Amino acid sequence: MNHQDNAVHTPKELLTELQTLVAEAEKMIGSSLSEHSDEAVCNMKARFNAAQDRFNDIYEGTKKQVVAGAQYTDKTIRENPYQSLAVALGVGALIGGLVGMLVGRNSK
Repeated sequence: MNHQDNAVHTPKELLTELQTLVAEAEKMIGSSLSEHSDEAVCNMKARFNAAQDRFNDIYEGTKKQVVAGAQYTDKTIRENPYQSLAVALGVGALIGGLVGMLVGRNSK
């Protein structure tokens, strides 16, 4: 994958870069295409491909983190089934109690 020195590192920066590319493309489409050189069109394609590569990198990294977290959670639950059940029961009771209080308060 091609990475430039000014590579985008955060999803927000990537989104900003993509918005800039879309705005430039809209400007080019609005004006006559014959006014723009092949070099400018190739440059936009290259920037788009670079942004797409960065997006894919972010997506793959996030996907790996989610899978690793799910595997860790699954392993922990399987190794400690009774403790996991007790925690789930406690959290459920706490949330149920809070919801009950809020509903009771709104009913009055």
